[in-house]
Amino acid sequence: MSNRIVLGAEPASVGRARRFCAGVLEGWQANEATVDLVTLLVSELVTNVVLHAGTPCERAITSGPPLRVEVADGNPTPPVQKRYDTDAGSGRGLHLLEVLSDRYGTDAMPGGKLVWFEVGWQPEG
Repeated sequence: MSNRIVLGAEPASVGRARRFCAGVLEGWQANEATVDLVTLLVSELVTNVVLHAGTPCERAITSGPPLRVEVADGNPTPPVQKRYDTDAGSGRGLHLLEVLSDRYGTDAMPGGKLVWFEVGWQPEG
């Protein structure tokens, strides 16, 4: 199974990204907590692409250690962590990355950007 997938700038891509990551991680024998964490964080990254970048994106995952997930899109504007009202329905994605991942960042690349996060993990078994 490839560890890369190209996704469109559409809401259905968020679910596809989650299912794709879960499938890759299960193939690597990741534990349930790791699968849950990575699928949550990749949902946030792909949602940001759909809502803010508005371009197709490529999602990649490498087993490391650490486990690294990258989402590249065609919009060069870096994401900005916003202060949000407690009643807001969105705006928490980068905060979740900061709190739940071991490391995260954004790298400029020709024609866009790469947003990534890393988490420690051990395969089961």
